[in-house]
Amino acid sequence: MNVTKIIAITLLSIGAASLFYAGMTYTGEADTGAATSLQIRMMQEQKINIPITLGIGCLLFGSLLFTLRNKL
Repeated sequence: MNVTKIIAITLLSIGAASLFYAGMTYTGEADTGAATSLQIRMMQEQKINIPITLGIGCLLFGSLLFTLRNKL
């Protein structure tokens, strides 16, 4: 496998995954407070949105690389 084919397959995979998931969530620790012997810990869920245009762009660029890899 040459490098161009590996990059094309990777871009196609990233593009398909970004269109399928459309974002990612993670849990982080929010502001905490402490009063005497009582501690307050708060977990907050954050979401990172992945633009649809980024997924479509990865799919298009990956498919172009895959089809034109012999000409490059």
